[in-house]
Amino acid sequence: MPTLFDPIQVGAMHLANRIVMAPLTRNRAAGALPTALMATYYTQRADPRDGAGLIVTEATAISHQAQGYADVPGIWSDEQVQAWKPVTQSVHAAGGQIVMQLWHVGRVSHVDLQPGGQSPVAPSAVTAKTKTVLIKDGVAKFVETSPPRALTLEELPGIVADYRRAAHNAIAAGFDGVEVHGANGYLLDQFLRSGSNLRTDAYGGSIENRARLLIEVMAAVTQEIGGDRVGLRLSPVTPANDAQDPHPQALFEHVVTQLAPLNLAFVHIIEGSTGGPRDHVQGDTAFDYTALRQAYRKAGGSGAWMVNNGYDRKLAEHSLSHGADLVAFGRPFIANPDLTRRLREGAALTELDRATLYGGGAKGYTDYPRLA
Repeated sequence: MPTLFDPIQVGAMHLANRIVMAPLTRNRAAGALPTALMATYYTQRADPRDGAGLIVTEATAISHQAQGYADVPGIWSDEQVQAWKPVTQSVHAAGGQIVMQLWHVGRVSHVDLQPGGQSPVAPSAVTAKTKTVLIKDGVAKFVETSPPRALTLEELPGIVADYRRAAHNAIAAGFDGVEVHGANGYLLDQFLRSGSNLRTDAYGGSIENRARLLIEVMAAVTQEIGGDRVGLRLSPVTPANDAQDPHPQALFEHVVTQLAPLNLAFVHIIEGSTGGPRDHVQGDTAFDYTALRQAYRKAGGSGAWMVNNGYDRKLAEHSLSHGADLVAFGRPFIANPDLTRRLREGAALTELDRATLYGGGAKGYTDYPRLA
């Protein structure tokens, strides 16, 4: 049976180990531009001898409209492409591989973050019962999201085009691939779920209709850069950002079945409540993740199966022995840049400083210690 420390081919990428650094929003990209400090942060975790076999960047906005939190990076402009290049070059020089997570937050935003102070967009004009982050005078502050407006049918091809352009730009910036963010109650997830999608047109109502935008986005992105450089993140039962649907099993089995022909590099599944209980239930019955993977494989899906949420070494290797290919670790990578070495050696993990998670500078970002 494979271990966490064995190599694996994932689409076009050969990974030195099966440990993935999950995407982690840190709010340190003022003006939506990555910085030299961000290059240091990712490079510290890039050497696969003690760090990740694959890094997935923090969620990165595909357009100005796609932003929902202060000081998160973007990938819609030439300036952003150029600013990302030192990050990818430094990660590659350290022996690492890195993909960019492509993000549209939809209704999880605030008018202060939107172009011209406009309302955020969503499948339907239903306000999310959640909060977002604004930064005032250098201090991160959680605020209620603003009421959204419903996207028109005529606007949806432009959303798809924004994802396509973002994928093109990510490759131009030197990334090894992209992960489309279809999880955690953001725009694509909002279209998937009946709790946020009240549309009566071709993008609402049935499961097939609610999945339409996600499938169109994935088709466009894979056409642009090749399926072997594309992954997708899903969170079938998370309540994050007011994500609700009474029938997640049927919904997400349909999604992965439709994605199978695209020959994706990987599918990234958050098990349970994002950053919370693994046994969280949404709908009438517990979600069957094995059935989800089997539905994907039965439909011809060949992408690596990545699992995420609350993993330690024992649970990770149990999952690898039961069909998973990759295991993503999120917050443990923040305080432990050498997480892979610590897992291999059974060393204690450094405690996370939660006060420095969002915004700020090097403190709680690039100053965590490594093993001697």
